[in-house]
Order: sequence, then structure tokens, then C-alpha cells
Amino acid sequence: MKAHYEPIVPLASNSFKAAFQEKKEFDYPWHYHPEYELTYILSSHGVRYVGNNIENFSEDDLILLGPELPHCWKNTGIQKTSSSAIVIQWKEDFLGEGWIKRCEFEAIHSLLKLSNKGLKFHKSTSLKIREKFYKLLKLPSFEKLILLLEILQQLAKEKNVQVLCEQGFSYNLNYTDNERINTVYQYIKDHYSKRITLRKMAAEVNMSEEYFSRFFSKVMNKSFFTFLNEYRINAACKLLIETDLPVTQACYSCGYGSIPFFYRQFKKFKGLSPLTYKLNYKKINTIMPLIS
Repeated sequence: MKAHYEPIVPLASNSFKAAFQEKKEFDYPWHYHPEYELTYILSSHGVRYVGNNIENFSEDDLILLGPELPHCWKNTGIQKTSSSAIVIQWKEDFLGEGWIKRCEFEAIHSLLKLSNKGLKFHKSTSLKIREKFYKLLKLPSFEKLILLLEILQQLAKEKNVQVLCEQGFSYNLNYTDNERINTVYQYIKDHYSKRITLRKMAAEVNMSEEYFSRFFSKVMNKSFFTFLNEYRINAACKLLIETDLPVTQACYSCGYGSIPFFYRQFKKFKGLSPLTYKLNYKKINTIMPLIS
């Protein structure tokens, strides 16, 4: 698959688009568009790609993306229910030329500038405003616009925000480069649990090993094997929190043949050991309040 350009057509009665999406599974290709996008995942789980960032996602995942930032959500594993989300999209000038520079919108302006790298909000934040997303779908045009601004203002005041896309990611990829990056994504998704060599990966995109290594590092601002290990560790995290597999089995199931190396990579990407990660998740999940 390639990073597709996706034109967004707003509804005739509104200056922005707010839509409820429900599918058997999320299978959108890696794509981009000139609009801002705020996505609230209602039900689904899998892997989220934003620029050169790769993370697991699940229910109550709330992401704000700036214009032209390639992204997609891909389901992994068995989906017990349909995949659903509320997606809001708007152009930079949807309120007229220069609106964002007015002093009343200073906080929103700062938020949208940060969104060029992709922003992930904490689950406690998404739970607080979940009902506002449902409400947004039903309101008349004027009230809908006011509520969108209220949501953005509320998000702009949140302190617990994660910037997703690392410095150095290149947005301006040509058709061939997009094809190659997406071939890499798909190959890793299908083969991450097995041994993957640089030679095999380079052959998949019709490159020499040396050229592929330079190409991937230049585009993604990280080496291929860093990206591969990042994917595998995210897959291991999913196994640790969703199954009763012991750490050693999670290690082997995600393509690692060495437990010490697995531990080092896990610590590198998550900052703690696999077992501590699992225990911390259970603790947080137990004490997380239900906010309406």
C-alpha cells in the first residue's frame, strides 16, 4: 500500500466534518490530507502509525493530527466487536483567513502548531470529553461549531500530552518511496514473529541492503532494526496485558530468540522491565475512574 492523498469533503451544512465511522475492521491505507484531524477510537484495538511513530491503540485512543501528516490505524488480532470511531476534520481556514492568530484562540493556536507532529492525549482526558464527541454528531450547525471550539480549548489546556512523531520524519515522499515504506509496514506486520533479515527486507523493495538501509534511515529518522524492534516490543506489550502468557513466551512469540536481548529492547523502548510493565498496567487499569 502507499500513502494515499485523501480529499475530505465537508458536509454542506457545516464548515468542518464530524462523522461516526463503524466497520468490521479498520483497513484504511496509510494516507494524508490537508485537514487537521481529531480521532476518538470508540471500540477497536491494533497498531497506529503516525509519521515515524508506531504504537498500539485501543478503546478511548484520542489523537490530534496536523495537515499532511501520514497516518493509519490497523487492526491486529481478533476483534470481538466492530471497529468504531468519531473523526473530526477541518481545514486551517475553516473559520476564515487569519482566525487562528486572534488573541482569543491563543491556546488553540499553540495546540494546532504542536499537532504537526501528532498528539496523543491521556485516557483520563479522553474519558472526560467522550460524551462531547457523541453530542457533536447530533447538534445543529452553530452549536456544533461552538462545541468543537470548546473541545479544542479543553485539549489545549491539558498538560499530559504525548508528541508522537519524532524529529526528522520526511513528509514529502514521492510515489515510489511511499510504496516502499508501506511494503515494509506490511511485511513487518506479517512476519514480525519470525526472523527478518536486512537482505530479505531489501529484496522486498527491490533495493540493495546498503541502499535500503540508507533510504529507510533517511525517511524515518531511525534505522530499520530500531523500527522492527519497536514494532516487536509493542506486540509484546499487547500480549503481556491481554493474555496470561509468561514473559518468556511473549519474547519468543514476537520474534526474539534471546531473552536478555528482549529485556534490553523492552527497557530501551518502555523504560522498565516486561513484568513491571504488566503489573503497572493492571494497577492503572484497576484504579482508573469512570468519568462521565
